[in-house]
Amino acid sequence: MVVVYVALTSGSVAGLLTGTVAGLIQDSLSTGLIGIGGLAKSIVGFFSGIIGTQFIVSQPFPRFLVFFVATIVHQAITVGLGMVLGQRSFGIPYAAVAGEALGNAVVGVAAFQLAELLPGAVERRRMGKSRLRR
Repeated sequence: MVVVYVALTSGSVAGLLTGTVAGLIQDSLSTGLIGIGGLAKSIVGFFSGIIGTQFIVSQPFPRFLVFFVATIVHQAITVGLGMVLGQRSFGIPYAAVAGEALGNAVVGVAAFQLAELLPGAVERRRMGKSRLRR
């Protein structure tokens, strides 16, 4: 969930805008109603940004928790809006939602770790090359 990553790093407005754009792109590529995914991702992005600014979410476990809950909330909003708007309802696949939430949380934490390690690794590599030239 790129939306949650952006929201945690940049705030609620960035999460809202990223969620809107990502959701509308996803909706335009799917066969469902356009707007459901955009609204769901906008809400999740906004509230993830608020959580990121109000609480300390710099350790892996709180990030994992935010990604996990954000995925479940996103699915709940999507299914709920689908039911309200009269789309076909196939029930709520709890195991699939839990698996998706777990996968998103693991990938989200890994993305944060990688994003935090890369600048240091690039700098160390650059410094190592400059020492070899001397």
